[in-house]
Amino acid sequence: MDKLMLDKINSFTRRKFKEDELYVFPIELCNNDIDRDMERFSDAALDKMQELFIGKTGIFDHDPSAGNQTARIFDTEVVTDHQRMTAYGTTYKYLKAMAYMIRTDSNKDIIAEIDGGIKKEVSVSCSATKRICSVCGCDKSKDSCEHAKGTEYFGQKCHVILDGITDAYEWSFVAVPAQINAGVTKKYNKPKEEKSMDFTPITTQAEFDAAVKSRVDAAVAEVKKQFEGYVSPEDAANLTKERDDLAAANKSYAISALKIKAANEKGIPLELAEKLSGETEEDINKDAESFAKYFSTQKCKPTPRYSGETGVVDATTAAQMAMLHELKN
Repeated sequence: MDKLMLDKINSFTRRKFKEDELYVFPIELCNNDIDRDMERFSDAALDKMQELFIGKTGIFDHDPSAGNQTARIFDTEVVTDHQRMTAYGTTYKYLKAMAYMIRTDSNKDIIAEIDGGIKKEVSVSCSATKRICSVCGCDKSKDSCEHAKGTEYFGQKCHVILDGITDAYEWSFVAVPAQINAGVTKKYNKPKEEKSMDFTPITTQAEFDAAVKSRVDAAVAEVKKQFEGYVSPEDAANLTKERDDLAAANKSYAISALKIKAANEKGIPLELAEKLSGETEEDINKDAESFAKYFSTQKCKPTPRYSGETGVVDATTAAQMAMLHELKN
């Protein structure tokens, strides 16, 4: 334990503690992957919680009693793991915390259980003011949309993105956390391949290719391992084709996702998203702007349609129906 770490801990104590009086351990509090509840934290949420969780107490099973307090966080850091991908295809990020306990006779069993991997899983308690639909971008804390968590739309399961973090209450040791990987970690030092950094959205083809490359290479390596020692030249050629096909499919999916996002933001009916052109977010957004002038729909609201009951359409609706017919054909 270095002097900087000891000084951070002693900033929370009434007297100066020595290294041999303290027990220190690292925790993965939460991450940006989809959890068991089909929810995830945004990267901005992780950055905000990095600030808010410093000094927060650790308890058991979210039971907010003073007698239940067992540890306290003295340092936090957002870590980017470039070797891992989330379920929705972005780089894995997590909020790492360092916590301390005072070594006493009463908590020596808890320390032994942490060291032995028994007390491991943790869960966080915080306030998120935004609950964003991953399909259409609707804030479900204010409005509603037709997309249900866990249901697949456009090839990807719908989930809710937690954002707008205003407070962090506590973190708890639990038996089954919502986030699968949240818990006490084994290493005190950050691995060399991991580093903290601000999230940068993918905006160019080169960035997309770099993000996809690790996944494609890993899949190809796994297949080669299965047939190591007896892969024929024909099979090798097929593997290369499969890799190229996978890369093309990933590129196509990413472009489709950008079109859906642009259509939703510009008020264009989602069924016309594929009509947009371009292979970068900038080009697709420019094309969407030219489409947008023909539509006045709001996000998460259906396009007005002809009423079979009244047989009446207003001029705006009639114009939209004509434009939709022209674009679909």
